Amino acid sequence: MTQSGSPYDNAIAERVNGILKQQFCLDKVFENYGASVNAVSKAIDGYNRLRPHASISNLTPQVAHGSADTLVRTWKKSQRHVKLYQEKKGM
Repeated sequence: MTQSGSPYDNAIAERVNGILKQQFCLDKVFENYGASVNAVSKAIDGYNRLRPHASISNLTPQVAHGSADTLVRTWKKSQRHVKLYQEKKGM
């Protein structure tokens, strides 16, 4: 799923895929290719335009992307993630 092959990058991609499947009904078999393209387009639009994200001050990605304000990032990092990040950065 990622260019670098990093498992951490892939985890993010898998999380987004899971959200699209569970919250935007993409976990089914479609009648044809056109129907699947239409459903995926609507899901991505909904994800970006309608769904608020806790990690970006509960704004939608569309609003956050257009905002000039500094966003408060609110996600929680696990201790394992912090340790791996510090090791990677030589901290």
